[in-house]
Amino acid sequence: MTALGTLRFGRQYTTTADGGHFLADDTLGIDGYVSPAAERMAVFAGTRDSFAHAQQTLRELCGWHLDDEVIRQLTHAAARRATAHRETRTDDERMARAPGDLEVAIDAGKVNTDTGWRDVKLAVFCRRKAGPPVGLDQWKDRTLPTPSVRAVVAAIEEASAFAGRVRAESDRLNVTTAADLTVLGDGAEWIWNLSAAVVPQAAGVLDAFHAIAHVADAVKAIGTEPSAAAERIATGRRALLGQGKVGIETWIADRFGELPAGADGEPLIGLAAYLLPHATRLEYASRLARGRSIGSGLVEGSITQFVNRRLKQTGAKWKVAHVGPLVELAALIDTPDWNTLWVAA
Repeated sequence: MTALGTLRFGRQYTTTADGGHFLADDTLGIDGYVSPAAERMAVFAGTRDSFAHAQQTLRELCGWHLDDEVIRQLTHAAARRATAHRETRTDDERMARAPGDLEVAIDAGKVNTDTGWRDVKLAVFCRRKAGPPVGLDQWKDRTLPTPSVRAVVAAIEEASAFAGRVRAESDRLNVTTAADLTVLGDGAEWIWNLSAAVVPQAAGVLDAFHAIAHVADAVKAIGTEPSAAAERIATGRRALLGQGKVGIETWIADRFGELPAGADGEPLIGLAAYLLPHATRLEYASRLARGRSIGSGLVEGSITQFVNRRLKQTGAKWKVAHVGPLVELAALIDTPDWNTLWVAA
């Protein structure tokens, strides 16, 4: 591997004949050369952690003194390349061959950008084998199989533009009209508008954790005594998971019947209004019996593990155009297409 000198002032680089990079700065001589293998390691470190921490990691593990600004430039360049050359990936073939049913989980997370705090929208496509069937008392403790293949699209943009991005990825993966596709998301209207426009034949599932949280909030808001609140929440959870629309509507009606004269039933009305658009997305019991997912944890995990941990570090402020590609690059690291990215570079 080519030895690296101290790179402290690099600001731009150009590609060399063998695929490496030479940093364009008058203060850098041949020591500004970054070999393909070194670039791959720098991008790996810069994707996983802050560029300053990546600089420290490379210094401690490899004895390199690669400037954090160089790591930043290399990482963003790799992210742009990965996003622009999706057609070189093999995940579409693996998606077709892999066992399990198709899922797409959709959500958004907050990122501080040069234009203020913005939503970065994510859609995670995957195939996942069914887990063991469970009842209403075991659903929180079960561990579903890890997806056998997944693909991620992300961007800071309006929902209509993101819908086009999701449709292009769905078409690339050949899942747009798949009979076994399920969309999972919370109650955000833009998610379900996108689903209806992009994959209208897909089944929909309202994230069970969000739905149950709304049940709990309604119980607390109507002033239920603490001693009775836990029981009311538990019966609401069982009604929702066990009987879906019919069960939760009956439970809400029973709570209205318990209100004292003149009490405000607005929290229960709000709960009913929240669930109304999702009447066909509450078939939890049948999915639990088939070992299927009932939550959008796959995409929420991506937000927690990458968007929140990596992009929300103290003082970090991102260019809008950099965020989506960097999220997508992070998703490649644990897949065979991470290696494809560097073989094709």
